[in-house]
This record gives sequence, C-alpha cells and structure tokens, in this order.
Amino acid sequence: MTESSKSELRRTLRAARKAHVAALPDSIRGLLFHRPPAPLLARIGDEAVIGLYHAGPLEAPAGGYARFFHEAGHTLALPRFTDRAAPMAFARYSDPHADSDLEVGPFGMLQPGSEAEPLIPDVLFVPLIGFTPALDRLGQGGGHYDRWLAEHRPALAVGLAWDAQAVEALPVEPHDVPLDAVVTPTRIYGTL
Repeated sequence: MTESSKSELRRTLRAARKAHVAALPDSIRGLLFHRPPAPLLARIGDEAVIGLYHAGPLEAPAGGYARFFHEAGHTLALPRFTDRAAPMAFARYSDPHADSDLEVGPFGMLQPGSEAEPLIPDVLFVPLIGFTPALDRLGQGGGHYDRWLAEHRPALAVGLAWDAQAVEALPVEPHDVPLDAVVTPTRIYGTL
C-alpha cells in the first residue's frame, strides 16, 4: 500500500471517529474509559510503571485510566519530545487530576516538563487511528510508537479505541508492531 493510500485511510478513519464521538452524549462519554476492565487489571503487577497518553478531543480518553492507576499507587508516564525530530521518550506524570506538571510540547500536545524523571513503562496504553481484531494498529503516521515499542517492548501494550475505529484489515509493514490487546467501550480484543 502506498503512503498516499495510507493517508487516505487515515482521513477516512478520522472522519468515522469524529462522527462516532459527536454522536455520543456527553453524559455517556464521561462514563467510558473510566476504569480498566478486570481481565486487563489481572495482567498488571502492583509495581508496574504505567505509560499513557494525553488524549486529543477525539481520541479514546486515557485520563480515567491515569487517575485510576495513580490512585492505586502506580507510577505514571507520558510521552515527551524534546523537539519534532527527537525520538519519543517517556517521563513521570504526577498530577493526572489537574495536569499541573505538564507543558505544551513540540507537537502541540501536553507532555511532562523537561525536569520530569525519564521512565520506561512496563505497561503502555497506546492511541490509534484504526485497529484490526488481529491487533494491528494504524497510528498518526509518524512511527513514534512503533519505534518505541521495537526498542522497549513492554510487558503489555494496549490500544484504547472507539468501536468505530475497528476495521477488518490494515496495511502492515515490517516495522509495524502489533498490540497485545485493544480495549473499546464494548469489548476487549486479544487474549488477556
């Protein structure tokens, strides 16, 4: 598949995600992704460093998971970029209730400040544009998560997604790293 057809696929999936999120009443959206499902929690050790992402307005929200794991005593980490060309790294995220320890990074997303302790997550929750039941993932196109996963394979890599982001097949290239599971509001894909 050419890069232009992957770009078209991303546009199509982003539009489907936007329509799906727009159709959800705020009262329902606030209840979703509030707490990780029990089968997933059973796979996460008490001392695990949890890597999350600071979700954009249409991404499956990770804030409820961040607050849950923080209250359970886990150390949290978010992606951090020193500049647009730098590799993705993770750093301590200590305030999932108010985001007081975050600053705007080079991609316009909130990230830990430069003084935050570097960390390597044991469990990583990953954003995505699309996914398959076979756990292939289509990301934003920058390859940041694939490169990080190839270098630091965590014990568990889990995508968070809306049900509308599921597709039967995605173009897979040698550098693409499959996930261990994907959690949507209605089901868990993968074996936990």
